[in-house]
Amino acid sequence: MSAPLYTATATSTGEGRAGGRAVTDDGLLDLDLAIPTSMGGPGGATNPEQLFAAGWSSCFHSGLKMVAAQNKTPLTDSTVTARVSLTKTAAGGLALSAELHVRIGGGLDQAAAEDLVAAAHSVCPYSLATSGNVPVTLTTTVA
Repeated sequence: MSAPLYTATATSTGEGRAGGRAVTDDGLLDLDLAIPTSMGGPGGATNPEQLFAAGWSSCFHSGLKMVAAQNKTPLTDSTVTARVSLTKTAAGGLALSAELHVRIGGGLDQAAAEDLVAAAHSVCPYSLATSGNVPVTLTTTVA
């Protein structure tokens, strides 16, 4: 593996997802953490799944823009929405699943849009890191 181009550093303190805090070394991200109300927690703060969804959606969107540029495909009015779910496993543990909803405007046809999304999924570092570990559903909509 080559030398890192960038390394993000974040530290979690307190009770983790149950009332902790997450802070990056540069201080740009400084968040309280809480268990969502849907899981019996107090809510009112972010949680690791939201942070993961935000990171994955923005990384995937960058990958989508990159592959479109490489293919000389005009890409306008695109959005990527990531839904990251936490589920119980049969053994009583917890697991993640994800849905990536990609919307592409600009008159691109459905097949071309789906090809771009598949290409983005093959280069996005989050998609690559979770491949084979996290079930992912890709949905492509043209507008």
